[in-house]
Amino acid sequence: SDGQYILKPVPSMTSLGSREEVPANEHVSMQIAAQAFGIEVPPNGIVFFRDGSPAYIVKRFDRNPATGKKHRQEDFCQLSNRTQVTHGRNYKYAGSYEELGRILRRYCGAYAIEIEKLFRLIVFNYVIGNGDAHFKNFSLVPTPLGDFVLSPAYDLLNTKLHLPTESSMALDFFAGDFETEAFRQNAFYSGADFLELAMRFGMKPERAVKILQSVRSHSDKADALVRVSLLSEAARSNYVAIVRDRTRAVLMGL
Repeated sequence: SDGQYILKPVPSMTSLGSREEVPANEHVSMQIAAQAFGIEVPPNGIVFFRDGSPAYIVKRFDRNPATGKKHRQEDFCQLSNRTQVTHGRNYKYAGSYEELGRILRRYCGAYAIEIEKLFRLIVFNYVIGNGDAHFKNFSLVPTPLGDFVLSPAYDLLNTKLHLPTESSMALDFFAGDFETEAFRQNAFYSGADFLELAMRFGMKPERAVKILQSVRSHSDKADALVRVSLLSEAARSNYVAIVRDRTRAVLMGL
């Protein structure tokens, strides 16, 4: 699609539970990212077809609005030369969030700024139950000065609403087989895992703690946005419960 917008109707995948809720889910998740977590996202909304079925619509950020010409955009699979040939069929999932940080360091001059944005996005994905934040769902775009920064966030949704048994995160947190003591004890990711990741990213510990502590107020705003969303009542309750559960986990051990 070479237009200025991407239109995403209800997906045809029958393996997804409540798939008619996917457009509303992606829309409210993007709104939570922007309005609650302060994450940059492209303009987006919900539209309805004549038969009443919903579709999610989002403005492309890889196009020049005046000319329609494509901007450069490199996802993290492209940046790490990760393909089906090099990493197998599940190449998008073969790796860790720690590796995303290493790739960012290689390409971003303003690493200290961009790594905080990446960290915040990883925290957000965990809090909303997005288990599909893989290598292709993070990208860099060039600035007018020719350096690279993280693109606006995209493909954000609470996948746990549709795939309740999937793993909590698309990627491992850490390279190799490293697990924190907290993860070995809890069997879920908590504040200790995020602090370890931040340390490996080279972030100042106090910055990481501040971002994690802010999740408490952000999740209250998320609750409010979910309650006025176009999700069904059951999906709203489920979404709010997931956010509350993950918020408790993130705040553990801070």
